[in-house]
Amino acid sequence: MTVTLITGANKGLGFETAKQLLELGHTVYVGARDVERGEKAAATLGARFVQLDVTDDASVRDALASIESAEDRLDVLVNNAGILGVGPVDGPTALRVFDTNVVGIVRVTEAALPLLRKSSNPTVVTVSSSMGSFWAVTNPDRPEFNLSATLYSASKSAATMLTVQYAKSQPGIKFNAIEPGYTATDMMAAIGGGRPAAESAKTIVGLATLGPDGPTGTFQDELGTLGW
Repeated sequence: MTVTLITGANKGLGFETAKQLLELGHTVYVGARDVERGEKAAATLGARFVQLDVTDDASVRDALASIESAEDRLDVLVNNAGILGVGPVDGPTALRVFDTNVVGIVRVTEAALPLLRKSSNPTVVTVSSSMGSFWAVTNPDRPEFNLSATLYSASKSAATMLTVQYAKSQPGIKFNAIEPGYTATDMMAAIGGGRPAAESAKTIVGLATLGPDGPTGTFQDELGTLGW
């Protein structure tokens, strides 16, 4: 049984990713900051809940300790938790966005590494964004060219770079970043539009179910490797 942890999994992309991986036979831990919402989501899915706030070191440490106690390993980690960071571009907002979207990845990944090393096919997927791609946002033929999300975009650039650097420093573990596609989630409600989360979740599931010889250190979307 493949043991999987998904952060920010009580709704949206995380929830749909959990649902699809459960259907594939994974034991899925729904990581969520809010206990009530997390427990409700896990019960709806038939998954397991673990309280996990990616901005809190103790919460992350306790969450991984719970998984270690129950499973003694972790096969797949999906770094999904993230925020858009709408509002003023200022110091406090920047700290909040980067603490969640970047430092949160470091907190969870570092806490998970000892358990991932116990897996026969350890895999880490980070939900990033082409909004963090220099290639995409400067290309007039790309939709990102006409969008502006200063702090979110910068944080996703950092998230993708973390993926590449972890892939280099942890050669026994696959690390890949994914652009899941423009998706109708609560985070994107202010912009509107987007495809169903279940459709975009398929891209995450694809990287979460790679075989032992799968790629590492890549940034992809549903069509393949993306420039960034």
